[in-house]
Amino acid sequence: MSSLTFQEVVLLWKEDKRRWVKPSSYATYVNQVNKHLLPYFGEMGPEQISESIIQGYVDKMIGRISVGTIRDSIIILRMILHFGVKNCGWPGIEFDVHYPTSAESAKIVPVLNPAYEKRLLTYLRANFSFRNLGLIICLHSGLRVGEICALQWKDLDIKNGVIHITKTVQRIWLNDGSERDYSLSIGSPKTHTSMRDIPMSRELMQILRPLIKLMNDDFYVVSNGVRPLEPRYYRDYFRKLLTRLDIPPIRFHGLRHSFATRCIESKCDYKTVSAILGHASISTTLDLYVHPGFADKKKAIEKMARGL
Repeated sequence: MSSLTFQEVVLLWKEDKRRWVKPSSYATYVNQVNKHLLPYFGEMGPEQISESIIQGYVDKMIGRISVGTIRDSIIILRMILHFGVKNCGWPGIEFDVHYPTSAESAKIVPVLNPAYEKRLLTYLRANFSFRNLGLIICLHSGLRVGEICALQWKDLDIKNGVIHITKTVQRIWLNDGSERDYSLSIGSPKTHTSMRDIPMSRELMQILRPLIKLMNDDFYVVSNGVRPLEPRYYRDYFRKLLTRLDIPPIRFHGLRHSFATRCIESKCDYKTVSAILGHASISTTLDLYVHPGFADKKKAIEKMARGL
């Protein structure tokens, strides 16, 4: 049996993992390991790590971090233990952990109702700024915050009425002890289905057409500069804007949910909506982005009753 501690295995695992995953994914893994796993398992050897010890970690973290974050850390723990078995002479450790029912997993991300969406769009059209333009594009396309921040003027093809999504901006934690503990990364989207072309609506084309001729192709749309706006700052801008307009708060991602919901309400087929959003599976679209309202539920009940 290997005498290496968990911490020593982690060092080897990090060097191996760095070669195979994107910098953003690597930074996420390392951040989870450093914040949550190493403080608990760091000095343990393979003989000390068991199902009960791992369940103890889960129980200890409940209430401190979200259940979703605990699940993610357990996935990474499995990766490290598998690496230890394969490369460091650790014995196999079989375990099955239990989580409390997560209320947050049942939450539906709030969306803008049609009245609030109209209020927001009216303001955005009447008060031009590049940040407001980005919000209009999001409401017409369902872009993620990283995708809209990475969008350059050359990605807007007015001639063919297409938005080309080829990259995303991410905030990457460095974990290297530097004073600035993060950097911005501009890279390809995480999945191949996120690389996509989205048709522009007629209204969006009318807004963009007079602007395109005046802009530098290589500038980023939301910042209209050589550097993209950091997603964190854009989220903060959006939050303050909703407060100013007396619109109930939603996350920036709620714009994406709102777009998908409006598409479904307009009787767009799910496969098409899924492709526009860049999902690999229709089930993702249905589970996360389609929110039937009370009127839709009532209509379904009435339709059922008429068939009796």
